[in-house]
Amino acid sequence: MKMTFKKTVIGAAAILAAAFGGISIASAAGGGDSHYEMKHVHWHFDGPRGTYDRAAMQRGYQVYREVCSSCHQLEHVAFRHLGDKGGPFYNEHYKNPNDNPLVKALAADWTVEDIDIDTGDVIDRKAIPADMFPPVYANASAAAASNNGKAPPDLSVMVSARTGGADYVYNVLTSYDKNDNMMNMMMNSQVAMANPLSEGLVEYEDGTEATVEQMAKDVTEFLAWTSDPKMEARKSLGLATMLYLLVLSILMWFAYKSVWRNVKH
Repeated sequence: MKMTFKKTVIGAAAILAAAFGGISIASAAGGGDSHYEMKHVHWHFDGPRGTYDRAAMQRGYQVYREVCSSCHQLEHVAFRHLGDKGGPFYNEHYKNPNDNPLVKALAADWTVEDIDIDTGDVIDRKAIPADMFPPVYANASAAAASNNGKAPPDLSVMVSARTGGADYVYNVLTSYDKNDNMMNMMMNSQVAMANPLSEGLVEYEDGTEATVEQMAKDVTEFLAWTSDPKMEARKSLGLATMLYLLVLSILMWFAYKSVWRNVKH
């Protein structure tokens, strides 16, 4: 009984240390000598008036396309979403993202399965904006078999799904040991995913230097958007609503004073 209580206290202390000290729970509970301190990144989308960094999202899409898409799907994202207002490739001249030529070109860079209406056979065709991002593997078993027994998770809502959000994703990508093997210092253990990033792995179209930290930050920015594509609209509406309620409260206060000015309380 005493030993169980002691373990409970130690476990609670580890969780509290992780929550308030910025240490990942995996590291705090690992019991080893290694100690990983969660790095906090200043994200442009943080705060009540935060917005996504368009250039970073576009670079992040490039990292996803050239690196991450070989294993990870964006299950809840369609190509047309890339051209939605607030999206990485939004163009105000095209109200309908399906008409955006850049979105069309990005979609056509992928192939999706379809059915030949004449023969009923399964065929591959170039994607169009209305298509969803295609699955990487036929099923979860095939995904696990190709990745050390662990199916790669869907990335479309990863930032929202993980405690720590964008910082979690960034730290996972930048915390592999110097030997670039499968020891992730944040997890304090071997992980199924080998280090996906290395210096100069992609060649950014805008000339930005493709360091590991830069690529990790850019793809995290992109995945933050896929997790919450309506964030900017929601924040804008929220601020407008708060302003409206503030003005309404002031008007109601003056109305109250006017109506009851001659009444003794």
